[in-house]
Parts: sequence; C-alpha cells; structure tokens
Amino acid sequence: MTDYPEYRSIRLERRGTRAWLTLNRPEARNALTHSMMEEIGDAVGHVARDPDARVLILRGAGGNFSAGGDLNAMQDMPPEPGPGEEDPMFQPYRFFGDVLHDLDRLAKPVIAVVEGGAAGGGFGMACCADVAIIRDDAKLALPEPKVGFIPSQIIPFIARRMGAGQLRRIAVLGQRISGEEAYRLGVSHYLTRSDAETEAVLARVLAEIDRNDPAAVAAVKDVVLRCGDEPMVETLDAAARHLIALLRRPEAPAGMRAFLAKQDPPWLAAARAMNGGD
Repeated sequence: MTDYPEYRSIRLERRGTRAWLTLNRPEARNALTHSMMEEIGDAVGHVARDPDARVLILRGAGGNFSAGGDLNAMQDMPPEPGPGEEDPMFQPYRFFGDVLHDLDRLAKPVIAVVEGGAAGGGFGMACCADVAIIRDDAKLALPEPKVGFIPSQIIPFIARRMGAGQLRRIAVLGQRISGEEAYRLGVSHYLTRSDAETEAVLARVLAEIDRNDPAAVAAVKDVVLRCGDEPMVETLDAAARHLIALLRRPEAPAGMRAFLAKQDPPWLAAARAMNGGD
C-alpha cells in the first residue's frame, strides 16, 4: 500500500507494483461529474509520479464501468457569457479532454476492465487504455445525440482506437453496442464471458507486464503514440534516442544476459517481491 489521497468519487490504491483506480459512484452507475474528473486527473498524476507503480488498472464499482456524463449535474449551467467573453462552460468541458489526454499519455501501462455499462466518457476512457478487457455482455454507447449534445472530448480517442468508419455509424445514430461487437471493432483486446475468465485474463496481462522493463515500456508507448501525431522522420529520431538511452543503462545488458541464459530479468524479480510472489 502507499499514501495516495482519499477521494469522494473514486478509490486509488497501490498493491505492490499495481495501482488500482476504481470509479466509485455505483449508485449512479459511476456517472462522471466535473469534480469526479478532477479526482481522476489528480489520481493519474499521483500514479505518474509514483516510482513503484508499474501499471494502472481502471475499473468501475458495482458492476458498471461508467454511464458517462451525469445528466443531472450537466443541467446545472452557468449564465451565458457576455459579448466577447468566453463561455464559462468551455474550460470545464475542455478539462475533460485534458484528463483523457493525461490518462492516454501516462508513461505506464493502463489496463481497463470494462463490465456493465460504458457510455460516453466511460467509452472514451476504455479507448485510452493500452489493454482493454471487456465482458461480452457489456454495453458501450454514445447516446449524447439522442439527448441533444455530443461527446465532444471523447470522439477523438474512440476514433483513433476503432477508426472513423465504424465510429461515424455509432456516433451519428447514437448507438449502443455489445462488448462482443466492441471487441470485433477493435475497442478491446480481450473478450471474456464470466467473472472468473475476466480475473484470469487480468492476472495473465499483469504477469506479462511484470516481465517488461518499466523504462522500456514507457519508451515504446511514447513511440507508438507519436506515430499518429507527428511526421515519420521526427518519430524515428525520437525512437532512436529512446533506444540509445535505454541501451546506456545497466538494465539493458543485464536483461540481455538473463534472456540468453534463459533466466528471469532483474525487474521481474523486483516486481514479484513487491507483489508478494504473484
């Protein structure tokens, strides 16, 4: 365990090398409010700064991932701006995108376990994960057009994950899709059909993460994310610098020797020690 803050709408704890962020408004199916997004952003920052946290697992309490934006809270709007003034609603909603961006760019693996409902922002957070595990009976949706608005800060993250073609259909029609269809469309990487299977897949994924050098994981994630954001030459330059920096550390030769000797790398032993041999 570590001294993470206590929050009202989420739980954040670390067990060994694993940080667990639980969306914790089960009475509202973990619907997202602005204060909850502030807590999520703060929690991601704490995990980013925690040298012992090697992975972040994102999950919802009470059998649902997240029902998306809390419509009750969204109806409480400030007065319209005066001439030439920025609408006071702009920054709070734009902040939602900043939180998703920080989650997406966290220099550590992010695993989303998607069960039950995952609408709007919940759908978007699942698409910010490096690894998404989804139940076949989960329900993902973009219902905002049916209510009179759009998932403005969410669409770019979903578009990058599944592509614009299928997203156009889901977004324009405000559709709901099953976990099985979400898996087929590339939203998730693993499809499970029971609680036991979900836990088994999660355990296997965490075990695979333990085998990887945390610095190498951070570097490879950075290169992958650069691929869609900058020219190829710049990405290749950054990738080469990452590689050289990693090879200059003592961990790389140690990892190579362990691999050739068919032994465990030193970072795996450290992870097992922190995770109680798990």
